[in-house]
Amino acid sequence: MSPSNNSAAQPSLLRRALILAVLVVAVVGLMKYFGLFGLLSFETLARNREWLLAEVASLGVAAPLIFILIYAGAVAVSLPGALFLTLAGGFLFGTWLGTLYVVIGATLGATIIFLIAKTALGDALRSRAGPFVKKLEAGFREDALSYLLVLRLVPLFPFWLVNLVPAFLGVKLRAFVIGTFVGIIPGSLVYASVGSGLGAIFESGGTPDLKIILQPRVLLPIVGLAVLAMVPVVYKKLRRPPAAATAGVVPPVEPEPKGGSHG
Repeated sequence: MSPSNNSAAQPSLLRRALILAVLVVAVVGLMKYFGLFGLLSFETLARNREWLLAEVASLGVAAPLIFILIYAGAVAVSLPGALFLTLAGGFLFGTWLGTLYVVIGATLGATIIFLIAKTALGDALRSRAGPFVKKLEAGFREDALSYLLVLRLVPLFPFWLVNLVPAFLGVKLRAFVIGTFVGIIPGSLVYASVGSGLGAIFESGGTPDLKIILQPRVLLPIVGLAVLAMVPVVYKKLRRPPAAATAGVVPPVEPEPKGGSHG
């Protein structure tokens, strides 16, 4: 890409990031103004479940849009409560639609902070990532999409950190969005399915099992998906000739014909 193309792309990227950032700030500000963050508890959800379900029904198509924006805002500013929002998504919209809205909201929020980190505004965020940039650099350099899928499937590092580091290491937007969207589906599906059963749990006076994802019947398939995501990386390593075998090898010299060369 020529320097002129680079300079043209940067303002466009900055504009997109700023527009999305303004949207998120507006949504988060409204949430704080109306005290919606105080609703992020099982007790509040249990008390207001009938009202919430009625509101979702009355809002129609606007309900999932509002939920997606709220989720995106929470992710973009790294607010706690994403797990609770995932459960609420399953509770309000059911397992499958709840999973879809959660994945869209989380991917949108992650993409917002990813785009911001790619601009000059990202300098303020780089210190937050700290030494983790070096720790994750090798994996992203090897195969960005596969490595991102693994980090999303098995959250070895905080979600906010995996939103920032790829931007600092030059990962392409397309790879980031695909890796995030696909990688968070299994975990979101598990917790949305738990959320869809919250009504029965509340009626029985119980509390949801948030450690369900650590159970072998849930964890093992997710780990299996993470292993599959690493297959392209392993394949590339196996195909690559060892450095020791190729470095410093002198090609054989053909013997000169007897009688010397002919002029």
